[in-house]
Amino acid sequence: MNQLITLQAAIDLIKQGKALSLAGNESTLDQLPAGNWIAGTIPYFMVAEGGTVVQDDRLFATELSHLGAVTLASYGPDELAGISGHAPDNGFAVTIIPAASESHRRFAAEAATYKDAFLKPAVGWIAGVHLDDLGKASPKVYDGRTATKHTDRAVVAYVALPADKLVQVDILNLFEPDANDTLRFKDTSFRVRECEVNGETVNFAEYVTKRGLQHGSLPLVGDFAGAHVNASLQKVRAEDGVVDLYAPVFPGVDYHFAKPVPDYAAAFRQRLSEQDTSGTVISCNCILNFVFGELEGKAIGGVQGPVTFGEIAYQLVNQTMVNVRVL
Repeated sequence: MNQLITLQAAIDLIKQGKALSLAGNESTLDQLPAGNWIAGTIPYFMVAEGGTVVQDDRLFATELSHLGAVTLASYGPDELAGISGHAPDNGFAVTIIPAASESHRRFAAEAATYKDAFLKPAVGWIAGVHLDDLGKASPKVYDGRTATKHTDRAVVAYVALPADKLVQVDILNLFEPDANDTLRFKDTSFRVRECEVNGETVNFAEYVTKRGLQHGSLPLVGDFAGAHVNASLQKVRAEDGVVDLYAPVFPGVDYHFAKPVPDYAAAFRQRLSEQDTSGTVISCNCILNFVFGELEGKAIGGVQGPVTFGEIAYQLVNQTMVNVRVL
């Protein structure tokens, strides 16, 4: 199961002892009994029959029981290395972290340094809120074992796969770096004041504004040994001379701004049609794609899952879609 269901259906599954990863509104998640589940808050979902939708009263449920043995864990900001450290040798760690928390910041900056991070994959997403509630409500994650919610912890469902199965993590990134300036940053940070542009130190907010990129629809694209990882702009504060990001930039990495994508929905459909999605068990798509691509009600290729405030595929990524397949 990987679909939107009613609250009662979720309660029934929990009472049956099913291992679940859930997503939905806080008021709905608050009504769930204790059991073998984890969850995060978000009201946006991709559904096969109707594109991307906003829901108030249903939950998106991913059943994990049929994949293998499932165990749950929860980690505070100083314990996040345990996500990969305690993961099964053959399997993956479904991980949900609340946005704008210390756990979010620490995981984003440190995940790539955790032991076995790229051998025992963490996959999942960053919990959020309805965009109308930004600044009014805080994202939450839930440890279903006690049916408790948290604003600054990671919740994890470890899935140990049988010996004849393996996990494949696919990242769909629509963005390619442009051929213009090469940017470098001195520190690992979500907030940037200065950067090097073609070797010259400049104020980043002034540079972004000069290039007309302050609306934030195009991310920075970092070159991580040939892999493209986005760092999306959250807010350009020209009056303070700083730029806030949804994911950190890292020193020693070449960044370029992305090339424009003329039609998000068409681009997603095209890219998904080129990907093998067989065996998909978990999918999530970034809220920035939802907003800038105007994806509400638009079908993008049949995959289903939450639309999130960030995606987890070994480390934090954003303005991407992540698909997890078991083969």
